[in-house]
Amino acid sequence: MTTILIVDDVAAMVEQYSYDLRRVGGYDVVTAGGGAEALELLNREAVDAIVLDLEMPGTDGFDVLRSLTKRGIRVPVIVYTGTGDYDRCIQAMRLGAAGFIDKAEPVERVVREIETTLERGRLQQEVATLRRQSGTESPLIGASPVMERLRAEIARLAPIPSTVLVVGESGSGKELVARELHRMGRAPKGPFFPVNCAALPEQLVESELFGHERGAFTGATGARKGAFEVASGGTLFLDEIGELSLPAQAKLLRVLEDNLVTRVGGSRSLKVQTRVVAATNRNLDAEGEGEGEGFRQDLLYRINAHVIRVPALREHPSDIPALVGHLLALTCERFGMRPKQLDPSALDRLAAHDWRRNNVRELRNIVERLVIATEGDTVMSAQVPEGIGDEPGRSAAHSSAPPSDGGALGSFQERKTAAERQIVLDALTRHDWHITKTAAALGLADHSSLLKLMRRLDVSRPAAE
Repeated sequence: MTTILIVDDVAAMVEQYSYDLRRVGGYDVVTAGGGAEALELLNREAVDAIVLDLEMPGTDGFDVLRSLTKRGIRVPVIVYTGTGDYDRCIQAMRLGAAGFIDKAEPVERVVREIETTLERGRLQQEVATLRRQSGTESPLIGASPVMERLRAEIARLAPIPSTVLVVGESGSGKELVARELHRMGRAPKGPFFPVNCAALPEQLVESELFGHERGAFTGATGARKGAFEVASGGTLFLDEIGELSLPAQAKLLRVLEDNLVTRVGGSRSLKVQTRVVAATNRNLDAEGEGEGEGFRQDLLYRINAHVIRVPALREHPSDIPALVGHLLALTCERFGMRPKQLDPSALDRLAAHDWRRNNVRELRNIVERLVIATEGDTVMSAQVPEGIGDEPGRSAAHSSAPPSDGGALGSFQERKTAAERQIVLDALTRHDWHITKTAAALGLADHSSLLKLMRRLDVSRPAAE
């Protein structure tokens, strides 16, 4: 629920505004009788917007605005005045206020101003996110049958508010699918908030997801909304959900069941209306059947009512030319370079590669390298890195004939786990067991992701002889 803080030294005005905003806007309202009290309250309460009186004794509205800027508290502020001195309102906006109203305005006008301010803040956040991600991913490009089926599946599930699990290999575009589900869903103007569960420090997972109250732990100097509250009214994307610890999984299950979150160190439950889209590149079903560390079966049943599988790039190679053209144009624009094109022989090599290491993300990185390395306007085949599209034994790897000893290696999951374990061991050995370097080489988010993977695969450094 949206929380509004009203700051005014006139008790009757505070009481009237509180009643009207609850009745007309449906907001949760907290109040402060002066500027100093408001600043103290903001240390322990997370609010979505502030309605602030400018004329108050002691710490007035201008002092509050200056303090918010100094403390780095970015909450939209609507100032109001009863003197009719709009020059002071303009001065307040120069100090960071998002809008102003007159105390004589009807409550409907006040609610409209609050909604406009909140929507502007959401748009600014979305634009900032898009700017950060500009050029880092490609949209769902491709006319192959598998991509057409993927788009049809997204269109079918987007209007349904249920949780969706997106599965697919690393770099295949799971977040793009989540963004499409949000864009085509019931609340496209609501926030889209992505969280990489593998990148969350283990001791702060619950705080990041559910928020915390002031003093909940060392360093919690003020109340903070978690991802569920921030994404309320929109979509929360939980990438790499399989990396969550079992305690965090248990709390996540409860939130999904009840749509209520309790901040760390808090006692009250807060209602949220957050659609969750989760993603993983792991077989959570198989992991849930094991004992000890793994993924809770009850949580899996809750999130996999609807599953979208994102195809690996090698499953739709006919889309590679269109993807390369898009990435090439996007990269040149991002770097401020003249448009470049690929020689047909270079494109043939890119199309022949299987992109098993990181799918579209790996293709994007190769295209970026080619753009930087090419001085002219055409990328030639000789500039494509060695091993791309010409790796030995590729035809054998793609043979449809099964290996002669396939039955002796156990189940598919056992063979997959053994292969993953060997890949991790080989990478660790090559990098002298340097965790951060190995994580980077494997394309993982950070060293924490590798450590979790090592625990799951039972990989540990051998004792020195």
